[in-house]
Amino acid sequence: MATRGTGHSPANVTKHLKGIDFPAEKQDLLKHAQHMKAEKVVLDEIQKMEDREYGNMADVMKSFRKERGVEESGGQSGKSGRAKQQTGGQAGQGKSHSRAHH
Repeated sequence: MATRGTGHSPANVTKHLKGIDFPAEKQDLLKHAQHMKAEKVVLDEIQKMEDREYGNMADVMKSFRKERGVEESGGQSGKSGRAKQQTGGQAGQGKSHSRAHH
């Protein structure tokens, strides 16, 4: 039951890269995953990633998702979410301005 094909999940990749020092080259990621006794499917996923230096785990996950064909629309929705928060802050300023008017 331990090998249910979970190697393709980002969580499984990060689990086997836990403790790695960044920045790290793709070969460093592979060596670390091997040292952590990663399944072949995890090693294969890392092997598919772009051969470059990765600055942190988020950078690794971004490349992992890109290789799997997952678009990163979540980052853009986060930007619009921040804009809404800023608008809410401006509304709060308007209230304090109306109090000063009294």
